[in-house]
Amino acid sequence: MNINWYPGHMKKSLDTIRESMKMVDIVCEIVDARIPVSSRNPVIDDIIKNFPRLIIFNKADMADPKETKKWIEYFSKKNIEVIEYNSTRDNKTNDLYKTAKKVLTDLFEKRAAKNIQDKSIKMMIVGIPNVGKSTFINNVSKRKGAKVGNRPGVTRTNQWIKTSSDLMLLDTPGVLWPKLELHDNGRNLAFTGSIKDEILNIEDLAFDFLKYMQKNEPKKLESRYDIDTNKETIEIMDEIAKKTGSISRNQEIDYFKVSNIIFDDFRKLRIGRITLEKVEDFE
Repeated sequence: MNINWYPGHMKKSLDTIRESMKMVDIVCEIVDARIPVSSRNPVIDDIIKNFPRLIIFNKADMADPKETKKWIEYFSKKNIEVIEYNSTRDNKTNDLYKTAKKVLTDLFEKRAAKNIQDKSIKMMIVGIPNVGKSTFINNVSKRKGAKVGNRPGVTRTNQWIKTSSDLMLLDTPGVLWPKLELHDNGRNLAFTGSIKDEILNIEDLAFDFLKYMQKNEPKKLESRYDIDTNKETIEIMDEIAKKTGSISRNQEIDYFKVSNIIFDDFRKLRIGRITLEKVEDFE
């Protein structure tokens, strides 16, 4: 099964990102700490190439801290600076500036050699839809300068945002790539809500999620729903449906309802902090 979701504005957004790189000193890529690989658009990665960059591990409070530590070490080996972040609570403007300045050591040395007293840093913020990019910007800037929504693809135009430090942020629209297969990357994006639930078969997606949890996080599944994860996946889904009242009037399983409950539980941390991608699978 393939996911085809590539609104017309997204191609234009990629072209805008390319042009905007001429105006900035560094690119800050926002990724979902639960899916550090799937939430990185390979098209954007190709555009950035060797341009100065850093990565924000957003939603770190939703990911397994042990796995996050491994991922930070992974990117460190690639000489990419990473900052853990929780956009709904953290305000690490100073940390962001210091880290960016560290990455831009050459730029500041050149300014110093020319006796230029310019401490400003122009940073472009990029990321896929619904990764928390706009919320991150609003939090860092302490203002409501970027539109925020709980649906993918809210930000449509580039906009400059000031912060309390010598940091200027350039917001850009979230961009997915043209075609995703509903395996690995596409599946993980769908699990975390970066792809609209409305365009997917949520029942099949919930089944895949439960199958993943059976194999990788059975104890968390058992703890949340008090079930036996040694059963067949469909039996587990049926049992969760009964426990959550997802039964129709004629006493049949309401798979649509139970699927929504499962994802609501996952996305609101009721099942626990889960990292869907492990470093070991990519090294």
